[in-house]
Amino acid sequence: MSDKPLILVTNDDGIHARGLRELVEVMQLFGDVIVISSEISMSGKACGITVDHPLRATPVEKIHGVPTYKCNGTPVDSVKLSFNNLLEKAPDYVVSGINHGSNASVSVIYSGTMGAAIEGSLHGVPSIGFSLDDYSPDADFSKAKMVVAKVFQSVIENGIPEFSCLNVNIPKGKPKGIKICRQAHGKWVEEFEKRTDPHGREYHWLAGYFKNFEEEATETDLYALQNNFASVVPVSVDMTCYNTLDELKKWEL
Repeated sequence: MSDKPLILVTNDDGIHARGLRELVEVMQLFGDVIVISSEISMSGKACGITVDHPLRATPVEKIHGVPTYKCNGTPVDSVKLSFNNLLEKAPDYVVSGINHGSNASVSVIYSGTMGAAIEGSLHGVPSIGFSLDDYSPDADFSKAKMVVAKVFQSVIENGIPEFSCLNVNIPKGKPKGIKICRQAHGKWVEEFEKRTDPHGREYHWLAGYFKNFEEEATETDLYALQNNFASVVPVSVDMTCYNTLDELKKWEL
């Protein structure tokens, strides 16, 4: 048995995504790596799990020489299977990504990349989701990999508080540095496009844009990305709104 840490690598862009291979290459510098990834793109699946059909994890061609499995479920399914069935021992770290596209601000609640990291944190394991602010399938990850290595080294040295994880977003090109940030307050404004299929039936296609509610704030992940810094936001699985909790305690129920 190796004395190196066991690092589980997963993603939501599918087993063939370039970002997954780039992340594996970096993680090999730090420990023994195993890959368990969704068979196809699962972007937007968040913390979803599969309950309506059997799950399968199938060995496939190794990525950079490490054991690799494809899963027919969601990113969270991949992590759950890893902890409960597939691995002889629990991984020491869970890393997810490198996602094609940013998961800053409220995107964290929709992201399958972050869903996997959150699931890892629920098992008490230090977990990180990495995303590159570039949606191109041919995105250049060369500079992003340096950020990944630096953040992961810091996690090894300092740890992450139990039941929390990190949401790391990296700008295109060469980042100026890395900033510890909070999540920006904003929302996606959906504009569903009404279309017609070849059979004359109407359907809708999700479109829209992101609205930043605090464009002047300088301590957010969006500000960091817009100014060419990588952002690191700690994410908690405790979704209690404590400010509202104090208000509700005043209610006469």
